[in-house]
Amino acid sequence: MASNEPKKNRQDQSAAEQKLIDGLNKHAQTITSLVIGGATMQTKDIITNLQALIASAGSVQSTRATWQSAVKTDRDERAKLKTFVSGLKQALLVAFAGSIDTLADFGLTARKVPVRTPEQKTAAAAKAKATRAARHTAGKKQKAAIKGTVPTTAPATPPAAPSPAPAPVTAPAGTATPVATHQS
Repeated sequence: MASNEPKKNRQDQSAAEQKLIDGLNKHAQTITSLVIGGATMQTKDIITNLQALIASAGSVQSTRATWQSAVKTDRDERAKLKTFVSGLKQALLVAFAGSIDTLADFGLTARKVPVRTPEQKTAAAAKAKATRAARHTAGKKQKAAIKGTVPTTAPATPPAAPSPAPAPVTAPAGTATPVATHQS
């Protein structure tokens, strides 16, 4: 079932407008004119306006594709020459480091030297020291002073043969074993 709500994208709008044209052509005998916005319009004028909308949408699609292609080409070219432009700016900054007016001619500004307060420097040194302690890192001299020790082990001996299990004690022959008697 068709909906009277506007379509969301240009393609759907163009398809809906084409359906309106098809319907008007199909029922041209019964609908000769319509009142739109307080003015009476002939069916052929309505169809002409709808065809102009469809043509405009087609023009937008081709123009959009051309624009997207141009944007992609521009992005590719910028990506390819990004390191070149960066190097050029760096070279100009080095060549004209003391001349602010000359750098301004290139649209560049001189590098600013960061100014850190003594408190910031102290805090950074304390943080670096804490990080080294937490990670157990050492400098070259400390690493060179660390020597590994190999634990001494006893020489390997073959495993001893298992000793025989003790034999059960038996009474010598000819001796009587006491027998417990139960008296009641």
